Amino acid sequence: MPPILHLVCHAQGEHNVNNFHYIRGPMLTDLGKRQCQELRKAFQHHEDISLVLASPLKRTELSHLTCDLGVDRKDVVINAPKLIAEGAPAYNLDKLDLSMVGENWNSKAGIYAPTLNAVRRRAASLRSWLWQRPEKCIVLVTHGGFLHYLTEDWTGYDRSRGTGYMNCETRQYEFSSGSTQDDAHLVEVGISRERVDRPAGLDAHVIHEIDEIERVSE
Repeated sequence: MPPILHLVCHAQGEHNVNNFHYIRGPMLTDLGKRQCQELRKAFQHHEDISLVLASPLKRTELSHLTCDLGVDRKDVVINAPKLIAEGAPAYNLDKLDLSMVGENWNSKAGIYAPTLNAVRRRAASLRSWLWQRPEKCIVLVTHGGFLHYLTEDWTGYDRSRGTGYMNCETRQYEFSSGSTQDDAHLVEVGISRERVDRPAGLDAHVIHEIDEIERVSE
């Protein structure tokens, strides 16, 4: 049976303050750290989580480390760049498993390119990969803009923020009954409303956020 997914938008980063999107590899703000602490207290599924994943950027990795979702290290698998060790020495990096980070994750080429088709392919590939996972319950910490492509739902999308998700907001999803390995789709748990399609003309704005991948090789 495909897993239940808890999708988490990262906590407030320095780039979220006054729209300072030019900051490369932004750290969490003090408010962002408090948001993580609040989520850690409010999250009711710690004991159910068997896999924790995160986008390989500092703000998502630090959101996970600060929220401390899930259980012991042996049960935690996270995608993370090695650079996080340099930018966050005060965090417990023993919880990070870097083995799934590919060498070209920040290449901005192929499936990692900042184009609409590439972002859609990346989202579809991730849904397929998650559908095949053996774990029953998975946490994924990622970016608000990308979450709309992953869930194929644009409900609540705020053009000024580039997402309908608040910092450190979590939503629970399951795979649709008709999903397959090659065609997997998500349905929000406990929500009966119809999903909202992608508004026209906003791709450049959303992809700009997704395109903030750090150029660690430069």
